[in-house]
Amino acid sequence: MSRSIVARSLALAGALTLGLATLVAPTTHAAPTAQRSSAPTTDRRDARPDTTHDTTPTVVAHGLDNPRLLSFSASGDLYIAEAGRGGSGPCVTSAEGGDACFGTSGAITRLRRGHQQRVVTGLPSLAGKDGSSASGPSDVVVTGNGRWTAVIGLGNNPAVRSQLPRAGARLGTVVTGTLHANRTSVIADLADYEARRDPDHLGVDSNPTAAVLTRGGLTVVDAGGNDLLRVHRTGRVSTLAVLQNRTAPAPFPGGPPVLPLQPVPTSVAIGPDGAFYVSELTGFPFPVGGARIWRVVPGRTPTVYATGLTNVTDLAWSGRHLYAVQLNDTGLLTRGPGSVVRVSPRGSRHTTVASGLTMPYGIAIRGDAAYVTTCSVCAGGGQVVRVRLP
Repeated sequence: MSRSIVARSLALAGALTLGLATLVAPTTHAAPTAQRSSAPTTDRRDARPDTTHDTTPTVVAHGLDNPRLLSFSASGDLYIAEAGRGGSGPCVTSAEGGDACFGTSGAITRLRRGHQQRVVTGLPSLAGKDGSSASGPSDVVVTGNGRWTAVIGLGNNPAVRSQLPRAGARLGTVVTGTLHANRTSVIADLADYEARRDPDHLGVDSNPTAAVLTRGGLTVVDAGGNDLLRVHRTGRVSTLAVLQNRTAPAPFPGGPPVLPLQPVPTSVAIGPDGAFYVSELTGFPFPVGGARIWRVVPGRTPTVYATGLTNVTDLAWSGRHLYAVQLNDTGLLTRGPGSVVRVSPRGSRHTTVASGLTMPYGIAIRGDAAYVTTCSVCAGGGQVVRVRLP
């Protein structure tokens, strides 16, 4: 099985939920209805979310192509990474075995005082022929003077880039530019680092998905490589932590009793204690309640901070509270909705903040509200919704 599990999982989730997304397709006139979810878990007493708080999300941005992570600038503008909708090709074999066609439809969208605008375009993108389940811009940070830094996903063996046009070489990298000039440059080639080093020694696969600014540069998650990487100011890349496999029960009768379960880290946030907190999607069979959040201190063995989560794609702190996005509350082998939860570090009972979301992915917090990308595998149907925090 290919190790591009985020790409495959999004493709699988897209195949399972695009029909659902069509039925509840978000519009600019009405927000999706929040619903309560009671997904089965291994331990219902501990792993069932506490749904004591729920609100109806409000749509603040729409018409996005496979929107992923998002962040606020110091001025209060919201920037959204759009993985794009691929293009006319050439096409390569995707992580799930179908075609992924190349284009330069990746973008960064800005939301400023209610006005939505694509401020960076022409970034590389690989997607299915219908434009769904793309790999491309997956995270963005904007600092002073309009300087932006974006993580570009790949979800494949870095060798596939040789089959693409020149712009395809920027898949699997960290790139930067300014909002005032239509030029980008590569800070670090994480796919090349994976091809040369393969830190988890499980086969070469790279899919950078998230980054956080640090004093010495960037800390980046490579979901394909199952690792947390440090990108130094010089562009040098080093390994900060590697998350190891474990086992999970097989989901089908008659199959093997257990399967190797990859962690598939998806995002990273810096906690109030200065440590890195890293979320898990988990690989196949995507067990309900099987995802964890790791606490990583450089130079130490990663420790588990929270358990009992499902298919987590992003994290954000608000004061001393940690919030997580669950892509699918009932596991990616189902058509279930996703949610935002407030994480409890004690046990695995977490407070549901918003439920019934269609393929939510990224979260950014400002004041008393969370901003969440939804329909994250949709070409043209993605949104950002605003959710009031408890």
